[in-house]
Formats: sequence, structure tokens, C-alpha cells
Amino acid sequence: MPDSTQTLLLTCLLGLPFVGAIGLGVLKNRVPESVSGFLAVLLTAIGLFVSVVIAASVGEPLHWQTDWISFSGHTFPLSFQLDALSRLMLVVVHGVALLVQLYSIEYMRGDARIGPYFAYLQLFVGAMLGIVLAGNLLILYGFWELVGLASYLLIGFWYHRPSASRAATKAFLMNRIGDAAFLLGILLTYIQTGSVDFGTQPLTTAAGLCLFMGCVAKSAQFPLLTWLPDAMEGPTPVSALLHAATMVAAGIVLLARIHPMLSSDALTVVAAIGTATALWGGFSALFQLDIKRVLAFSTVSQLGLMVAAMGTGNVSGALFHLLTHACFKAGLFLAAGSIIHAVHTQDMRAMGGLRKALPYTFAAYVICAAALAGVPLLSGFLSKEVVLGGAVVWAAQRGGLAMLVPVGLLISSGLTAVYMARQLRLVFWGEPTDAEMIPHEPGWLMRGPVLLLAILSVGVWFSINPLSAHHSPFFAQMHLPVLPEGPVWLAPLSIALVLVGGWLGFRLREPATDSKLALASFHYGYLDQLYQRLFVNPTRALANFLHRADQRAVDGLVNGFGIGTVLLAHIAAFIDRIGVDGVVNGAGKLAVGVGQLTRSVQGGRVQTYIATAVAVVLFLLWWIL
Repeated sequence: MPDSTQTLLLTCLLGLPFVGAIGLGVLKNRVPESVSGFLAVLLTAIGLFVSVVIAASVGEPLHWQTDWISFSGHTFPLSFQLDALSRLMLVVVHGVALLVQLYSIEYMRGDARIGPYFAYLQLFVGAMLGIVLAGNLLILYGFWELVGLASYLLIGFWYHRPSASRAATKAFLMNRIGDAAFLLGILLTYIQTGSVDFGTQPLTTAAGLCLFMGCVAKSAQFPLLTWLPDAMEGPTPVSALLHAATMVAAGIVLLARIHPMLSSDALTVVAAIGTATALWGGFSALFQLDIKRVLAFSTVSQLGLMVAAMGTGNVSGALFHLLTHACFKAGLFLAAGSIIHAVHTQDMRAMGGLRKALPYTFAAYVICAAALAGVPLLSGFLSKEVVLGGAVVWAAQRGGLAMLVPVGLLISSGLTAVYMARQLRLVFWGEPTDAEMIPHEPGWLMRGPVLLLAILSVGVWFSINPLSAHHSPFFAQMHLPVLPEGPVWLAPLSIALVLVGGWLGFRLREPATDSKLALASFHYGYLDQLYQRLFVNPTRALANFLHRADQRAVDGLVNGFGIGTVLLAHIAAFIDRIGVDGVVNGAGKLAVGVGQLTRSVQGGRVQTYIATAVAVVLFLLWWIL
């Protein structure tokens, strides 16, 4: 395909969702809800078709650049690129977005704000495409912030719910922490290299870690992970799009872009953070009661797996797991939405026995959950083996504490099987607690995307040999090397952990409500409580202190100065009225009196003149004598 044709296609590709966002935003609810959904689906379907055409036309990476901002001798370019990673993510973003929007037409039916909902989805898709196609750090950062805005709008879509409003604010603020560090990293990169382009030379460890902080916040890594489970307050299709397949994957895309720029020490920190996140997310998912929160923490854990793979130098394994995870996790969230739609609750304790009432949803859920747990013949097994094998090879080369990384990732893999088996037991086995509940399968607009994602979670689509990813065409298409296979004991050990974890999840009784272990898991390690004590409470105390100081000291000083000024003005007014005005008025009155006296003397009467002359003579004689 000629470069000019690809340029035109990519321009249309990037512009379509923004046109859709503006159009649907302007129309709002002036058109029927089915029309809003149809327009959004049509635009995304066109984008998916163009993405597939571009992905199929494998060629050399393309780069477009023009001067954008220039000041004080510094020029920053407007830059976009199309390479193997861009081609992959274009298909993933459009594919998942299309299925989510089809699903949303039925799921959101009857909502009073259906127009803005699809407008926000289109805005999000456009922002994600900008991240995927960005040719330098500055352009990526601009779209990065736009993704944050779109996610805020979608998480808080039901803003009349206080919990949704709080969740949106929390996500926005926690992401700003990472974004501030990300921006600082961009500035340090420019200072060190004189450019904001993606480079191949390692930066200083500080600059690399600042860039990585953007990933920590956006991809919910430890310690900035507590916003993701709260973000489940948004509509379930939003959870599938933002927090399973695309938005949280933006951090992994960023890591893939900057990986050659990270020093060895920075990559070690990345591996450690990813491992800690995988374990923390897995433990936090164990005893959750909300069906979506279990999936949210599983997303946190799987993102930790991808980040750890990046830290161990296994870029190909991280991106492979990103691709498989997009399918089975989006399928799980959409299937969870079908369950919630059927039973009108997210509490798994109120469910049970749904495998008979929702057979299609049950089948899709089992396949996607098994893929997430890493059951052989499914996509999750293939990608996890690549990640775990790379971690074992990396640790073996370094020895010592480096072995904690593959050990931690193996434990998190076992925890995945435990909490997914527990979820399947609570939702689909046993008996429903509400005898009056009559659940039923949703329509095909909701059922179809779930079943398709379950089919895409089968391993054969990703590798000719469903037991090994080393024969997958993915790596050749991505121009990435396949890392050496791990030791022969790794796959049997991984399968054994899945089997044992699944057995435990099915067999273990629910702990008591006051169990310390269950409470620690339910409150995700008390991270929010820790933040409350370390940051929120001191900040509030400082704010209250400053408020009181402002009221008593600053306001007191200002008010006292004002009162003193008013008092001084009254005194000056009194002096002016009694003193200055009194003298002036007295002189005037004296002059008037003298004038009146003189006028009376000059009355034309001889007697008055004689009397006056006599009085004057007598006064002069008295004065002289």
C-alpha cells in the first residue's frame, strides 16, 4: 500500500471518533437512542475495517512529522508513527470498542443520557488511537491526558450516584500523580537528549522512573492501584473497555515505547513493582463480594504480570499477554454485565445456581475464566508461559533476590485460579438466595459479543501448537524475538498450581466476616486506609489549621485594619466637622455678624451716628487712660 494511501487512511482513522464524539455530544438526546448507538457502532466498524486493512499491509514503519511549537530556539514536532505495535493496538482498540458498543445498545437501553454515553466512548476511542499512533513523548502525553478526561466522564457517568462521583474523582486524582511524574520525565528526557522522540539510548534512572510513573498510575500498579476497583461504579461495558482491554493497557504501550530508554536499574524497579502488583491484586481478589471487583483486581494482577515481563526484558511476552488478556478479560466483564442485567445485583452472595438459567453466559464465563487462570489449550496459558519462562530465564542469569520475581509471578498465577474458581462457585453453583428471582439470558446484542470473545480466548487462534506459544505468528508479525523457552518443569508446575488453586477455590468454605485474612483481602491490604492516615488526614488537618489561621490571624488582621481605618475616618470626620468646619463656619458667622452690625450702624439715622461717635470716643479715652 502506498505511503500516501496509508497517510490518508490514518488521518480518517484518527479523525472519525472525534467527529463522532462531537456530533453525538451536540445531538445529545435529540435523536433516538438506537440511532446514537448505531452511529457509534458504524464509525467504530469503519475504523476496525481500516485497521485490519492497515495491519494486513505489513511494511516498513512509517513516520510523519512537522514542526508544531517553536519558542526560544526550541522546536517541538507534531509526530505520528505506524509500526508493528501500532498495527496491533489499532485492531485491539477498535475490535473491543466495537463489541462493547454493540453490547451497550441493549445494556444501556432506556438510559436518559444515552447520547452523551456514546459520545464519551467515541472520545475515549479517539484518545486511545492517539496514544497508539503518537510519534514522540509530547504527543503521547497530550492524548494520555485526553484518555484521563474520557475515563473520568465514563466512570462518573451515573454522577447522581455519590459512589460513582467519588470513584471518578479518585481515579482522576490518582492518575494526576502519575501524570505529573510522567511530565517531569518528559522534561528530563528533553534536558538529557535535546529531544522528546522515543530513543534507543538509556536515560538516567531518575528520568526513566519518572516516565514509568505514568504507567504506574494509568495501569494501576502498586501503590497507585486502589482507583481501579472503585472505578467499577461506571457502567459495566465501560469497565470492559477501559479497565480490561484498552485504557489500562496504555501503560503497557508506554512501557513498550520507552523500554530501550530505561536503564538496567530502572528495569529492575519495573520488575519489582510488577511482581508486587501481581501478588497484591491476586490477594485482594480472593475474598471480594462484588462480581466486578473480583475482575477488577484480576486486571490489576494481570497488568502486574505484563509490567514484570517488561522489567525482565520480555517485551514480546508482555505484548502477547496484553493481546490475549484483552479478549478473555473483556469477555468476563461483558458476561458479568449479563449476569448483573439478569439478577439486578453485583453481590455474589445473592447469586447462585445461574448455570442453568444462563447457559450461554455460563459457557462463555467458564472459557474466559479458564483462560485467565492459565488452563492449557486456552490463550491465557500460552501468554502466561511466555511471561513466566522469560522471568525464570532472567532470574537465572542474575541469581540471588532476582528469583523472587518468577516465584512471585507463579504464586499470583495460583491465586488467579483460586479466586476465579471461588467466583464460579458462588455465581453458577449452589442455589439462589432469592427464590423470587427469575434470571434469563439477555438478547443477542449482549450475548453475541460475549460468545465471540469466549471463542477468541481459545489458544488455537494465537498459536498452531496450543501448548506452546513459540510457534505463534504473533512474534514474527510484531518483529519481536521469541525468548528462549523456560525450564521443562515450568509448564507442569504452572498447570499443577492452576489445578490446586481451582480445587481450593471450589472446596474452601467462605471465611467468617470478622476473619482478619478476609478483611485484609476485602480492603485490598488496607492501602486506602494507609493513604487516609498518611496523606488524607494530615492534608485535611493542615487545611483546617490554615482555615482557622486564615479566619483568626489573616482575617483578624484584615478586619482589625478595616475597623481601625473606619475609626480613624470617624475621628478625622469629627475633627473636620468640629475643628476645620467650625473655624470656617465661625469666621463666616463672625463676618456676617460684623456685617450686620456695620449695616445697622449705617442705617442713615443721625442719632445712631452721634451715639456711635460718642461710644468710639469713650472707648479711645478708656484705652488711652
